[in-house]
This record gives sequence, structure tokens and C-alpha cells, in this order.
Amino acid sequence: MSSRKELANAIRALSMDAVQKANSGHPGAPMGMADIAEVLWNDFLKHNPTNPSWADRDRFILSNGHGSMLIYSLLHLSGYDLPIEELKQFRQLHSKTPGHPEYGYTPGVETTTGPLGAGVSNAVGMAIAEKTLAAQFNRPGYNIVDHFTYCFLGDGCLMEGISHEACSLAGTLGLGKLVAFWDDNGISIDGHVEGWFTDDTPKRFEAYGWHVIAGVDGHDPEAIRAAIKEAQSVTDKPSMICCKTIIGFGSPNKSGSHDCHGAPLGDAEIAAAREFLGWEHAPFEIPETVYAGWDAKNKGSENESAWNDKFAAYQSAFPELAAEYERRVLKGELPADFEEKAQAFIQECQDKAEGIASRKASQNSIGFYGAMLPELLGGSADLAGSNLTLWSGSKGIQDDAAGNYIYYGVREFGMSGIMNGASLHGGFINYGATFMMFMEYARNAVRMSALMGIQNIFVYTHDSIGQGEDGPTHQPVEQLANLRMTPNMSVWRPCDAAETAVAWKVAIQRQNAPTSLIFSRQGLKAQARTSEQLANVEKGGYVLQDCQGIPDVILIATGSEVQLARESAAALAEQGKKARVVSMPSTNAFDQQDADYKESVLPKSVTKRVAIEAAHADFWHKYIGFDGAVVGMTSFGESAPGGELLKYFGFTVDNVVNTVDSIL
Repeated sequence: MSSRKELANAIRALSMDAVQKANSGHPGAPMGMADIAEVLWNDFLKHNPTNPSWADRDRFILSNGHGSMLIYSLLHLSGYDLPIEELKQFRQLHSKTPGHPEYGYTPGVETTTGPLGAGVSNAVGMAIAEKTLAAQFNRPGYNIVDHFTYCFLGDGCLMEGISHEACSLAGTLGLGKLVAFWDDNGISIDGHVEGWFTDDTPKRFEAYGWHVIAGVDGHDPEAIRAAIKEAQSVTDKPSMICCKTIIGFGSPNKSGSHDCHGAPLGDAEIAAAREFLGWEHAPFEIPETVYAGWDAKNKGSENESAWNDKFAAYQSAFPELAAEYERRVLKGELPADFEEKAQAFIQECQDKAEGIASRKASQNSIGFYGAMLPELLGGSADLAGSNLTLWSGSKGIQDDAAGNYIYYGVREFGMSGIMNGASLHGGFINYGATFMMFMEYARNAVRMSALMGIQNIFVYTHDSIGQGEDGPTHQPVEQLANLRMTPNMSVWRPCDAAETAVAWKVAIQRQNAPTSLIFSRQGLKAQARTSEQLANVEKGGYVLQDCQGIPDVILIATGSEVQLARESAAALAEQGKKARVVSMPSTNAFDQQDADYKESVLPKSVTKRVAIEAAHADFWHKYIGFDGAVVGMTSFGESAPGGELLKYFGFTVDNVVNTVDSIL
């Protein structure tokens, strides 16, 4: 039987060998945190390498994702489908061991980490999901949701602002099954951190409302084990275990310095480290006794089997709850009648023809879909009264853990990172809202959602200069183009209540990628449509109003500018000019339609086109071609009532007509 030291040294050897072979990477963190990881994974972590997606597994997050060889070593050694050949291909094209852990590439990797602080915010989201699911489904004697979220993080994660946002909320919500391990090695890329990071981290986390275990020797297995047991015993607060470690532990000449943070150790230093550690094996060679000491397959299968027995008993005792758990968590399916009910609601919105702001139409949609979907978990970054994300059935989880609404406070970045974690955990469809302008604060987390291809519904209201008096600091201009050009992101800017209902339906059904829903502050007129036009809304762009014969010009508009396009078409008709009006609530969805449909909406023979949108004009050139023009924004906004600003920046019938005249 291998000793703990030998088991931990296997991580160190694999990490320094893989980084050396790739000639790039970060050996310091894996070597420094190997002892902590060995204790956690071998003595505490509940997981099943033969089924990485087992619902009640503990979640392990490596927030300091640059130390990716730590998690790859752990997954390989404990029995996941990550053979040694993949470790030899570390950081190479199409390997399962990319430079930073990536969700979907490697079995057992729970989230993509790399941007520092992202992982710990995801961990908070996972812990919220666990606590809320447990409150919704567990019953006395039947704890079918009962697992921990463990997160490794370093100084860099703690310096990033998102860690403050997420960890502050975690303390407020009392996430007792969240345990973080701070790798306190005092080193970052630039050297010793005391020149730029002197926070009293234990006091900081105590102030957040965390249980803090300070001064743990990160190379003493018994001290680490005692700290984890203590953390698990505190059920009303998240725990921070402060582990004092030596970066690059085992490297006799480079440990404890930034020299081993982000570069290969070199052949000579690796040989010296092998001698220092007593590791006598060749590169990538792991003795069978070490593999046996790490192998978690049998224990994992036993844990899952015991859970299956518990769930079978739960099914007998609570058949309706069990069926709902299976639908939401195990299968991730919508109710069987979702499509039928959604279409009826969309038709109802069309028939009602209510002229309201699209943010209000969004609130109505949330109310309808929320009543049908208990998995809809929403929130707003301290703007619920403006974003209109609350509905009659909203229940804050700070008052009732079984609720469905999160008051995020002014934490746009943290909110979005937390949403990512809750989505990755499973069991919920997450939406979170802020003013569209403040997507900028959350940009990296929004991008990470798209990069991972996970479902989130980002609700952005006050979508243009129509926001009005708050001025250009609150008026988005370039953000729509930014979101539309983000791979995997679907963006919808509906023009009325019916398009809004469709946008929400599509977002809810889009399970493998995020959606951004863009809504107006100001009221919007309901648009008349035929049943065929209503059916075509889902296609992202459709002919809302046509003319007799071949159009002289096609007007393309979104959101609040669709009504302007219709009024402009009427004015052009008075001049004897034929205009087609295309509503394009989602350019992303329209781009995915087949060539015949796109030709039916935007025929190539009609080259005179004008796009109308109160956002950056440059985005629209791929739709209007060389013969077209854009009525859009090329500058920041101003402070004035929204209606005045729309006139000032040219969103008027006269300007649209003049623009059409200029290209005809």
C-alpha cells in the first residue's frame, strides 16, 4: 500500500512531466496543492469515475484553472476515462487535456476555469443549486440531494473582483455545503504578492459570514483532514480553509518562487525533484500500487448504488416528487405539454394586442412560464423593479431555500458567474437580469456561458438611448453587436408582447447554449400579424409587412424601431415607393435558417435595404450590402427624455425616408 506522500507525489510527477513535454504550463500550483488534493479526493470526495454525471456527486472546482495538471492527474489516477496518453498530449490540439480545464472536453471537469475567480463564482452557483434542490425535493429520511461543493482557489482568484461579489452572497445565503481551499503560497506571476496583495483574507471571509479555518499546513495530511471534517460539521455557513503551501513543492531549486509558477521546470530540475521526492519512476510511469491507492471506481459505484436504493425508496414514498426530480434533474426535460401551452400563450399575446414596454411583456412571460416550470430560477442585480423580473409566484431563497428567486444585489458579474454554476449543476433553468449597459460588468461570465455551451437566460432591459435621462453611462450602443457576435449566443430583441413570448419560449427550449433577451424601457405598439407571420417569429426574421410586387426597398428593424419602420413604409407609399418591412428579433436565429427561407425574406434581387436600430450601425452591413444604409448609432447617447433622444439621433420617419431616398 502506497503512503499518502507517495500518492501525492504521483500528482507532482505527472504535473511536472506533462508541463515539460508540452514545453508550457503551470507546474507550481499542482505540486503545491498535491497534499490537499490527495486528502480531499481519497478521504472525502463522493464521486463515481465510471459515471461522472451521477446527480448526487460532490462537485470539485479548480478555480485556479492554470494549475490544470492537478485536476487531470486526479481524474487519471482515480479512474476516470482519461488515459495516460491524454496526459502526454497536455495542451495539444484536440486532446482531453487543454491548457485550462474545459467543460465538455474532459470527463469529470465540472466547469471551464481559467479566468481567475470564475471558478469560485461557479462553485457558489452550484452550492445554491444543491441547497435549493435539497429544500425542494428532500423529505425526512429521504435526503436524495445531499452533496458538497469543493473549490480550490489561489491568490489571483481572491484578487479578482468577482470573488468578492460571489463570496459575499455565499455568506449571506449560508451555503453550508460550500468548502473553499485557499492555496496561500504568497506567489503570483510577478513574484511575491506582499507588494500588491496584503488583504487579511481570513478576516475578509469572516466579514462575509463564512466559517474560516486559518493557518492550516497544506503539506500536513492530518491537519488538512481535520480542517475538512471541521468544515463539514458547520452547516449554516460556507467554509474557507486557509492552507499555507509552498508553490512547486518538491522542486529543490525553484519551489517557493515565481520561477515555477508558469513555466516548465527543465530536465535538470525535474531530475533533482525526483531525487528530492524519492520518486524513482520514469516520466509518466505510475506504479500499480499507486494506482491501487488512488482507484475510486469501486467505492464510487458503491456510493451511487446506495443512492439508487435510496431513490427507489423515495419513489415509493413520494412518486410525484420522484417523477418531477427525474424530469428536471436526471433527464432535463420540459413538461410534455410545454409546447402546446406556450403556443397558446403566444397566440393570446397576439390576440390581446397590448401596447406595453417589452420589459413588461417579459414580466408577463415570466409569470406564465414560471407557473408552468418550477425549475425556473430567476434573479436580478438589484433592479427587480426596473427589470421586472419578479412575478406573483416569486419566492426569495434568502427567506425560503425552496424558493425560485435570487436577490443578487449589485453584483452583475457575480450573478452571471453564479448562474453558470447553477446551470452546470443541473435541475434549473436560470435567468438573471440587469440593465443592458451593465452586461459590460458581467461580460466575461456571459462569454464563459457561451464558451461552455450551457443554458442561461440573460435578461437585459433599458436597451437603447430610449433609456433616456440617465444618459450615456446607462445607454447601450455597442453591446448588441458584441452579444450577437459571441459564438453560441442567441440574442433576441422583440418588438412587442407576442415576439417577447416567442423569445422566452425559444430561450427556455434552448438547452445547450445561452440566450440574451433584450427589452425596452419605453412602451411599444403591438404589431398586427397573420398566423403565418406569428409562426415565423421563431425563425428570427420574417416579413411583417409587404407591398404589391417587387419592393423598391426593404426596411429591416428590431425592437422599438419596428413600429418606426412600418410608419416609414407608409410614408414611402405616399411617395409611390414600395417598401417591405422585415422584423428581425434575432439575427442569430435568422442566420440559421435555410437558404430558401432567407431568400424569401431578403431576396438577393432587392439590393436597396435600410436597417433601423437604435444600436451601433456597423453591425448591419452584412444584411444591407454595398447598396444599403443604416439608421443607427455611431456615437454615445446623451441625457434627455427618451423620446427627444430618439428624434435627436435620427430615429424619425423623415430621417428614414430621407435615408431611403439617398440610396434609391
